[in-house]
Amino acid sequence: MSLELQFKIKENESYLRYLRQHDHWYKILNRAPWEFKRFEEEVKKEYHLSKIDRLEKAFNTFEMLEKILVSLR
Repeated sequence: MSLELQFKIKENESYLRYLRQHDHWYKILNRAPWEFKRFEEEVKKEYHLSKIDRLEKAFNTFEMLEKILVSLR
């Protein structure tokens, strides 16, 4: 695996955790480093890190706070 790719993985804790849980990616990234984009997409899908997921989480938090405030009235 290229040194640059190793640094990218070690800088991001989600990448490292996913790689440890799905060790077949070691072989894929060693043989085909251009597959890193697909690896990133899988990590984002697994841990709900996409922009849409973040917006949904923020919206759900806002809804929960709204319900708490309404119940306190």
